[in-house]
Amino acid sequence: MKQGLSLRVSQHLALTPQLQQSIRLLQLSTLELSQEVEQMLDDNPFLEVADDTAEREQFGLEQADAPVSQDARDHEGAQEPSGPVDMAPLSAQPAAAETPSSESGSDSDAPAPLEESWEGDGSVETAPDDSEWGSDAPARKNNNDDEETDAIDLARGHETLQQHLHRQSLSLRLSPEDRAVLHFLIESLNDDGYLQDTLEQLAAALAGDDLEAFEELQQRFAVALGLLHHMEPAGVGARDLAECLSLQLLDERDTPQVRAALAVCKQPMELLAKRDVKRLAAATGCSDDLVKAAIGIIGRLDPKPGRRFVDVERNLIVPDVLVVKAGRGFKVLLNGDVMPKLRVHDIYANALKAHKGQQAAALQQRLQEARWFIKNIQQRFETILRVSTAIVERQKNFFIHGELAMRPLVLREIADELGLHESTISRVTTAKYMSTPYGTFELKYFFGSGLGTETGASASSTAVRALIKQFVSAENAAKPLSDNQISDMLREQGIECARRTVAKYREALRIAPANLRKTL
Repeated sequence: MKQGLSLRVSQHLALTPQLQQSIRLLQLSTLELSQEVEQMLDDNPFLEVADDTAEREQFGLEQADAPVSQDARDHEGAQEPSGPVDMAPLSAQPAAAETPSSESGSDSDAPAPLEESWEGDGSVETAPDDSEWGSDAPARKNNNDDEETDAIDLARGHETLQQHLHRQSLSLRLSPEDRAVLHFLIESLNDDGYLQDTLEQLAAALAGDDLEAFEELQQRFAVALGLLHHMEPAGVGARDLAECLSLQLLDERDTPQVRAALAVCKQPMELLAKRDVKRLAAATGCSDDLVKAAIGIIGRLDPKPGRRFVDVERNLIVPDVLVVKAGRGFKVLLNGDVMPKLRVHDIYANALKAHKGQQAAALQQRLQEARWFIKNIQQRFETILRVSTAIVERQKNFFIHGELAMRPLVLREIADELGLHESTISRVTTAKYMSTPYGTFELKYFFGSGLGTETGASASSTAVRALIKQFVSAENAAKPLSDNQISDMLREQGIECARRTVAKYREALRIAPANLRKTL
């Protein structure tokens, strides 16, 4: 093969670091964006949080692309940014009222008059009188004391499952060896309160190759497990679901129904999950009525007794966009509480202009990064606002009549309308939330495929799911609707929806099949 040189003209898209940062910020959620801003504030000395009372940041968007070494005007702070991104809509959005910093205030500012309220003006401190409890009453700390217990700390200071069980074990008279074995057993429980490892595995992990120690530990673990099964919460220390339910039934009063429930727990759990009364009655030798009563008793038990002690961190959903009623239409606003207020530190930036050299070039790069970060955040919120406005215009009937009036909508429609790529719309609508008169929804909730109708139009899958939920909620509990019946009812409404599609939507709504709904 002969070698040679040739010239070829081609085009390719290069992702600059600024564009990569813009794409990454666009797909972040509100919580992730807050963490990113905190990290950037720690890393970049030119970035700071802007006060509401301070002037607009003098290194605005019009200088985001300009080199740092150009001559700065003397009064840049008085100019509004007029770059490629128009942030006028953002400045008009509602934001949480903040208390002005004491540093930004002046001596000429007069304090605002205090208004009377039931909360008081803070000048008089009231506290319950502990004198009735005698001298043993705990001394109250000053409200200004730094060591005062915070309410959030008290809420977080919960008791774990292991701590709860260790506290109960203190009342048991055990030898040091048995107490250590019980302690090891308690620490081996998972978050649900189950003992996943067998006693042989636990003993082998401690004894190693010593056979005599293995047998002794196995006996001690068996005794400790019996003690653990009698602790609260009932069912803790079980090896499987059947044992957990049986341990809780042992605390119930001895009745025929409870004995039948114990017999049911000894059968395969698949029969109990399907509520197969006929097969359970045949396997346990009980009547159908007794098995139904036993299933009702088992349904009141806790399959995961340790879950109540788990400290689950709850992340509240803060909407990025607010939809409010404005006359006959709706107005889309950005939530000012989630918008970071950033600016470039003007003192550091002005001091950098007077210095040149290799170190100054590195600092100029950090200054440029701070400007690009501010610009990308502003572009992020502007894109979210544009997409949300387009969604509200397309789904106007939803905001008037609810989810039954939702129309089919795909990402490509919004992308073509706004001149953006479909992947950009996907990033904007992921983990971004909109507050509506009917609740807070993720932006992806307003997108859905369409089902054909008799008129030739299409109905949104979201509206069909809402219609199925409405049918099930209004059904006769003794004769629940099957998937075929629901499909026929949708066909009467003019919506062509097959039985398998109804089953898929029903499972997405977490609605049990007709036979299980009848049993429940």
